[in-house]
Amino acid sequence: MSQPSHELRKKRPIRKAPFVVIPIFLILWMIGVATGEPARVLEQAIQVCLSCIGIG
Repeated sequence: MSQPSHELRKKRPIRKAPFVVIPIFLILWMIGVATGEPARVLEQAIQVCLSCIGIG
């Protein structure tokens, strides 16, 4: 007879990588927002779209 899935989950160790990667991502995201990157990316996206349609 197979073991229930909740017993199998208890035997796996907790992964530590997400606890390291997520805070690093959040810090980099905050730095990007503080330096105005979202506005720059949007501006470049508009230019690309306009040049694709032949307006810009």
